[in-house]
Amino acid sequence: MVDTQEHDVKLAGVAETTLWTLYHRALDARDPNTALNDPKAVELADSISFPFESRFGSGNWGQAQGTGLRARCFDTEVRRFLADHPEGTVVSLGEGLETQFWRVDNGSVRWLSVDLPDVAAVRKRLLPDTDRRRTLACSVTDGSWLAEVDDARGLLITAQGVLMYLSPAEAHALIAACADHFPGAALVFDTPPQWVTGRTVRRQWRYPAGYQPPPMPWGMTSAEEEKLRGLPKVAGVRSVRVPRGRGLVCGLLLPALSYVPGLRSRKPLWVTRVDFLADEERPAEADAAQQDQQIRNAPAHPPRKVTVDERASAGNKLHTWTAGAAGEE
Repeated sequence: MVDTQEHDVKLAGVAETTLWTLYHRALDARDPNTALNDPKAVELADSISFPFESRFGSGNWGQAQGTGLRARCFDTEVRRFLADHPEGTVVSLGEGLETQFWRVDNGSVRWLSVDLPDVAAVRKRLLPDTDRRRTLACSVTDGSWLAEVDDARGLLITAQGVLMYLSPAEAHALIAACADHFPGAALVFDTPPQWVTGRTVRRQWRYPAGYQPPPMPWGMTSAEEEKLRGLPKVAGVRSVRVPRGRGLVCGLLLPALSYVPGLRSRKPLWVTRVDFLADEERPAEADAAQQDQQIRNAPAHPPRKVTVDERASAGNKLHTWTAGAAGEE
């Protein structure tokens, strides 16, 4: 349960984006025609003392509904995972003040939220840990969180609204580390396209109320998807379609950008799923490990002395081969 006492929350830079996301998700949840049933977001936003509207605007330009649709897309992926792995683990990277756990909880899922220390402190204060849900204060690029994950009953990793703030090299390294560490698991993440992220890096992207998001170094294109397919131990990469919303922007325009050939690169949001090779799908690695183990376990034998006759025979064979090769030239 959210603490109903009003809390001051002060975050800046990338950390502040968690307040932007919470605010727009709560705005959409308050709409009678909401894209996302999220009463916990409303409860949480109401418990925070922060000038949401003056800082982020009214959300009337589709940001609220778009944020709700993105969250619903991730919810669908999590529910599909839990249908097959009811006691599995969900790791939510850069979760911030996301309230997805309350929307998808099946009563047995294990949930690990990984976020920057200042954001993790706010989350722990407003959404205290339980026996099935805990928060780890750690940058997603700090590999120490990998050792905190129990993937014995299945694992899904999500990264909603976070990987775009990494450099391409950092994003690729993170995905490769997950693929190496968690055979058979999957990662679902979102990024804007490069035409949007490029404008944020050049400081040319601003929302109607004047809010300017932090630079987003990593954006998605079809070529970038191909690069992800080439990462070690990646089984497959596919786009996940965001649900159709309502109105001109979210109900018509955005779906058209996703479905019409030639317009895909212009869609403002890419949700991507990366599946990792399972243990049995890594035969070369398994064979190499087995051979290495066999070599280590093999009994040591002293080197055998080569006899004079064997040395002479080898010399004759070498002479015959070189003579034949010379004759062919």
